[in-house]
Amino acid sequence: MSEPRRPTHLDDRGQARMVDVTPKDETVRRAVAEGRIRMAPATLQALVDGSLEKGEAFAVARLAGIQAGKKTADLIPLCHALPGASVTVELEPDPALPGVVVTAEARYRGRTGVEMEALTAVSVALLTLYDMAKALDRGMVMEAVRLRSKEGGASGSWSAE
Repeated sequence: MSEPRRPTHLDDRGQARMVDVTPKDETVRRAVAEGRIRMAPATLQALVDGSLEKGEAFAVARLAGIQAGKKTADLIPLCHALPGASVTVELEPDPALPGVVVTAEARYRGRTGVEMEALTAVSVALLTLYDMAKALDRGMVMEAVRLRSKEGGASGSWSAE
């Protein structure tokens, strides 16, 4: 049986610290995250039609997600800043939920992963959809935010089942 891994964000005294990534090799890193927001069918229709008072929710949520992915280090303590990282956000209406599925992909060439950027992009895109449509439906539920896959780095590739 192997020893449990020591948390990387704690020093020898158990205090939070920034992980030193300088010894790591630069590789292309990629992460995909997803989440969803459930809502009333009429709310979904208003989103799809673009008839919300606040405007075109999908365009605003896409931009908010991209911006959030780029600003992840400003939001998550001890997260490395990744200048030049690429973040894309897709929003797919799903009448079966009913709601919207949000998927974000973050890509970067460097010494640290981009999972947090992808997860932050999804989370903020979902929050933006909620904000845009809350006048119609305060009962919307954001759920199932998760990492779907990651590639690159010493740990290689990982994919959710």
